[in-house]
Amino acid sequence: MSLFDHTEKPIGLASDHAGYRVKQFVARVLEERGIPLRDFGTYSEESCDYPDFAHPLAHAVEEGVCYPGVASCGTGTGISIALNKHQGVRAALCWTPEVAFLARAHNDANVLVLPGRLLGEEKIYEILVMFLNTPFEGGRHGRRVSKIPCR
Repeated sequence: MSLFDHTEKPIGLASDHAGYRVKQFVARVLEERGIPLRDFGTYSEESCDYPDFAHPLAHAVEEGVCYPGVASCGTGTGISIALNKHQGVRAALCWTPEVAFLARAHNDANVLVLPGRLLGEEKIYEILVMFLNTPFEGGRHGRRVSKIPCR
């Protein structure tokens, strides 16, 4: 598997302390391939609060500054909840490449969330590649996705 040909916007990254290792791994993978990124923190494994990093990433995705986003916390649940409070964000917690495929193809997920305490680097890489290489199918899925915002 290879990463997609990403040329337009930087990929936004965010994590708390429990997802820091995953965020650093993803950053290294992207940097090695010359894919631009923007890191919204955290910048160490010192205990911190995931909303402090989720919200800046979500704003950047909503405003079109970054696309897509990748985020991580211990289980992925907390940061997913914070990200999905934003109308323009569809954050998907993915633990297998198959879930990442369906999140992109059927839900047009624009932020990949990874559980920082539960996955090894090989699985993270597989999920990341699947997420970044899967296009949204549109069609009946587009109709459903268009009903998500509640504004």
